[in-house]
Amino acid sequence: MSLVKPLGGEVTVHMKAPVEDVWALVSDVTRIGEFSPETLEAEWTHGATGPVVGARFKGHVKRNGVGPVYWTPCTVTKAVENEVFEFAVGLDGNALNTWGYRMQAENGGTSVTEYFRLTPAWFMRGYWLVLGRLRGKTNERGMRTTLERMKAVVEA
Repeated sequence: MSLVKPLGGEVTVHMKAPVEDVWALVSDVTRIGEFSPETLEAEWTHGATGPVVGARFKGHVKRNGVGPVYWTPCTVTKAVENEVFEFAVGLDGNALNTWGYRMQAENGGTSVTEYFRLTPAWFMRGYWLVLGRLRGKTNERGMRTTLERMKAVVEA
């Protein structure tokens, strides 16, 4: 049994919608500004136009919903249609964290899990040791808000 807590968290919400509709929503990064309390907008970059491994985009983030405000580069790391959409945040080869969505059809709809994992570098471990509990709670509230807002759209 490991005593090391994971450097991340996750939230699951069930949506009364087909997995294909949920996939279309979570993998369209250009719509994240409608749902996320921290990410104002995102746009595909470097010629990317959709969710495939290696596609790049940038997110316009307002940290903690109050600032600072900045653009951050992202790269799609997993894109399995109707199953998982994941991306790394940071410059090539130097991701600070990974965010993603796992989808599973069940109970006449789709269970969607949004998750984040920090890169286990020494400085990120230090950050998590000092601020992890607080930031983890903030991220979990934000993920729940994001998923509930998405749910309202796909169930409408």
